[in-house]
Parts: sequence; C-alpha cells; structure tokens
Amino acid sequence: MTVDYRLAFDLAPVGLALSRERTMVDCNQALCDMFGASRDQLVGQSFQILYPSADEYERLGARMAPLLGRSGTYGDDRIMKRVGGPQAGETFWCHVTGRAVDRSAPHAAGIWSFEDLSERRPVKAELTAREREVAALLMDGLTSKQIGKLLAISHRTVEVHRARLMRKYRAHSTPDLVHRLLGG
Repeated sequence: MTVDYRLAFDLAPVGLALSRERTMVDCNQALCDMFGASRDQLVGQSFQILYPSADEYERLGARMAPLLGRSGTYGDDRIMKRVGGPQAGETFWCHVTGRAVDRSAPHAAGIWSFEDLSERRPVKAELTAREREVAALLMDGLTSKQIGKLLAISHRTVEVHRARLMRKYRAHSTPDLVHRLLGG
C-alpha cells in the first residue's frame, strides 16, 4: 500500500503548517479553517499574523529558540488571533506544538501543529499581551519567580499581572484563577 503523505497532511484533524524562518510555506485546510483564512492568505506570511501582537510573536520566538535547539521540539498553550472570516480579530486559546528540522538552526525549517482549544477554554476577559503570557505560564504550573525568569521580568511584576488577571476573572486565589483560565 502506498502512503499519500500529501493527503494525510491535507486531511489531518489538526491545523498543520510547514515553516522556514517563521514564515508559513505550506498549511492544511484545518489551519485555514481555524484562523478563518484561505491557504493563499497564509502561505508566504509570517506566523506573526496569527498572534495578537507583534511583541508576543517576537518574545515567544526568542523564548522557544533555545528549547527547539536543545530538544528539537516545543509546545505550549497560548492565545492566538483569527485572521479573517466572521471572527476576524477574535482571540482564542490554542495548543501549539512544533519540531525543528535542524536543532542547530531552530527557526530555519519546522513543522507545527495547532489545536483550537476555544470550545473548552474560552477567552473570557480582554487581556494585555503580558497578561496572556503570564496566564499561559500560570496554567503550566509555574511560580511567579519561574515566570519572571522566563519572561526576563521581576517576580513582583509577574505578581502585579497575576493580580490583574485575578480581578478580571474574579478569582479568589491562584488555583481558582488557573481553574477559571482552563475554562472552569
């Protein structure tokens, strides 16, 4: 039996993209549907168009490069932005996993999968770029000190962002906040 890899790529149940230097060189229909865009609108574009802000795109790229270089893979839950369609500009939680083709050049070429988490984890409040980053890392179980180190900010600044998240989500404690962020 011959395996049709193109058909498998095109019909995968998750969004898939092939990249070179953080630019999409190919993608499947599931990715197009998730972001409300056509293949022509995505291929040749920087992944930056899928992020709520250019700053988040830059910071996350810098944070993931050493991890891709070390293990060849990277994954996280993050807030992304729909590109077009009736939901254009809407933010949503997305699980992103990637693999670098060459660990010595982590952004040179890769394959990325995207899973829309919005059904079970809606974005319930308007968040700043930094609040989105802190929220994602809190859900990973990191402490304020660990988050501060990862984001190159003080743990006290992380605590300020956490306090704002708690107000916005009407949470009474950090575990309650994480529960609410997870869609509870």
